[in-house]
Amino acid sequence: MKLVSFTNSNGATRLGINVDRQLYDLKTNAQALGLDLPDNMDCFLKAGHETMTAAHKLESELKTGKGKVESGDITLLAPVPNPPSCRDAYAFRQHVATARRNRGVDMIPEFDQFPIFYFTNHNSIFGEGDIPVEKDHLEKLDFELEGAIVIGKGGKNISAKEADQHIAGYTIMNDLSARVLQMEEMKLSLGPAKGKDFGTVIGPWLVTVDELEQYKIETDYGNKYDLQMAAHHNGKKISDGNLKEMNWTFAEIIERASYGVELYPGDVIGSGTVGTGCYLELNGTWALEAKERGETHTPIWLQDGDTIDLEITGLGKLSNRIVAAKTGYSILDKKKIAEPA
Repeated sequence: MKLVSFTNSNGATRLGINVDRQLYDLKTNAQALGLDLPDNMDCFLKAGHETMTAAHKLESELKTGKGKVESGDITLLAPVPNPPSCRDAYAFRQHVATARRNRGVDMIPEFDQFPIFYFTNHNSIFGEGDIPVEKDHLEKLDFELEGAIVIGKGGKNISAKEADQHIAGYTIMNDLSARVLQMEEMKLSLGPAKGKDFGTVIGPWLVTVDELEQYKIETDYGNKYDLQMAAHHNGKKISDGNLKEMNWTFAEIIERASYGVELYPGDVIGSGTVGTGCYLELNGTWALEAKERGETHTPIWLQDGDTIDLEITGLGKLSNRIVAAKTGYSILDKKKIAEPA
């Protein structure tokens, strides 16, 4: 089942279901068939198993030709427009090792000891479409090709053996990154802060776990999924990977994230960047390859007006266009020397 958040022709935010490439308003069609379902993703996820079961029943009815297709001026939003929190992990060893190699530093051994994540801004979540960015964001603006989960059942101190049962579904994530801001701040051993908090993109829909059953790989540490991943920049393919290459499963990440704290329905957790899944990694690799040939490589970054499309098998395609803000405001130009303590 593919769940969608959207604004309808009246400008109202609604919860929908995508069936055979047609969009249906969830609550409206449920009422017509004698079912009771919420009209927004937040309430839907909090309602739990019975609501998910009712939505599957509605999907079955819609597949028979019943129901009213949504028409008019529709805008897709992030499937979870207002998540209670948004974490992003660091689960692909290939990405971490390659990026560190390109910087001339050894692989960090702690990567293999525990899954790590950071919190990003859950109030800067976007769906497909235009992404507004400020002047400083365009200083080495990068994409990151990731998968993500959405928590369906909350909990605290969740074991990896039970964690997959807490996942409502999967979606695509693009963890947009302003690399100049990010690298500048992280010299102070904090961040990534302003390098990341302006925009995280998820979508185009939330795919429930049952729909990915054919791709599932069971392990002793939680489920993986054989889902091919790709990114296209202005129509040109630049990244290629697979979600099954995660060295830490989402179950293990949930176990770590829920230690001593409560996870809530609607919480979003990204996988981290797949190998080859960002320009920070790719530019470094291309520069080394060019150097071996006696050439130089001109780094590539996202620019105003560029399109970036992320695709994952079973999860669809997430398409965005970068749009520069007209303010021209810069915090990189406003540095000062702090007063001594």
